[in-house]
Amino acid sequence: MTNPACIEAPLPKGVSDFLPETADKITFIADSIHRVFELWGFRRMITPLLEFEDVLALGMGDELRSKTFRFDDRQTGRLLAIPPDITPQVARIVATRMHSLPLPHRIYYSGRVLRQAQMQSGRSREIFQSGVELIGLNSPEADAEMVAMAVEVLKNLGFTGFKIDLGQVDFYRGIMDASGLSRDVQRQLQEAISKKEVTAVRSILEAAGAPEQVREEIALLPRLYGGREVLKEAARIAGNERSRRALENITQVVEILDIYGVADHLTIDLGEIRGLDYHTGITFEGFVPGIGEAVCSGGRYDDLTAKYGYPAHATGFAFNILALLASMAKRPEVEASSSRDFLVFNKKDERREALEVAQKLRSLGFTCARDIIKRDFESSLEYAKKMDIRMLLVIGAEECAADQLYLVRVADRRAIAVSKQELFDKGLDLKFDL
Repeated sequence: MTNPACIEAPLPKGVSDFLPETADKITFIADSIHRVFELWGFRRMITPLLEFEDVLALGMGDELRSKTFRFDDRQTGRLLAIPPDITPQVARIVATRMHSLPLPHRIYYSGRVLRQAQMQSGRSREIFQSGVELIGLNSPEADAEMVAMAVEVLKNLGFTGFKIDLGQVDFYRGIMDASGLSRDVQRQLQEAISKKEVTAVRSILEAAGAPEQVREEIALLPRLYGGREVLKEAARIAGNERSRRALENITQVVEILDIYGVADHLTIDLGEIRGLDYHTGITFEGFVPGIGEAVCSGGRYDDLTAKYGYPAHATGFAFNILALLASMAKRPEVEASSSRDFLVFNKKDERREALEVAQKLRSLGFTCARDIIKRDFESSLEYAKKMDIRMLLVIGAEECAADQLYLVRVADRRAIAVSKQELFDKGLDLKFDL
């Protein structure tokens, strides 16, 4: 039913209200992610919603800076910014406030960021991120740990058939640096390679008059996608030391992921150049069936903390929780996560028993609300159904003896009379075999 007295209250494009049912699912997903992070020894950090723009900009590339919301600070006259990404904030905090602590730092975070988006794109400007940063380690094992954690999270959320696309940006950089091509031609090639446009790549190379060896190396980049055979093919064309070191690095990471038992979820993409101005080595993205965008992404970024005066190797990744939510929309465990256990309906004039029973159920770990509004049984049952509450607990029902409670399963209205002790012992495991 609509409320005729309701005022018009539109939201800016690109942001949303999340009502309790959806908010419950977001919380379920985030809690599942955080549980894995903590099992791997990561500790939570909470970053501020506002930063001085010039300070935050030290840790951002041009692309992120172009998407940042900025406004004047009346108190200081300086420009403020709402962070478009949490990783630069973590880098700032580690460099300026944690530099005296021993390495490595294992940090996880969860929060919302805002990014400018084109009006016609339909993309959300608000992003829910949960991620980790491992700062102070420069080893293939650290990179492999990020990928293994991402796989563990996706498995714990019940996904099957998902893939992690693994890349190494230094392989691409090595080939481009050795090519001798101008910056303008390299920029054109970067755009064509990112779109996997093989014909366009060849046309650009021919127009630039690139040598045959350079043409062969660069034209192959969009096709270096698949299983481990990609590494052998890449080794055949890698004619520079930087690219060879990159291949050795990604090979070591894959070998470690074999030990973790997650190699079946990997694809290798040496033509993936996302985050080229940000990452310094291994990169990866996670994809699940039915969703066109990545649900997680990350990689190595060894130069970031140095921008705040504290050089340290680093790697990390983040999950896009709203992308995960979209992919889990019809999953029963997510639906169940939004359910509440008990609604107490009191038919007695005196409230003591109702409050004591509710308090006892909560102490046992069950969610329990009291239907304080005076209404009849049918109205209370309908309310429980709409609020996704599993059981209506009636106190003072005619069907019960003095020491019993009446328990109604909201989904099918089946009911049983139980003693308080039986309820407290069995909770939701009571049998409704009537």
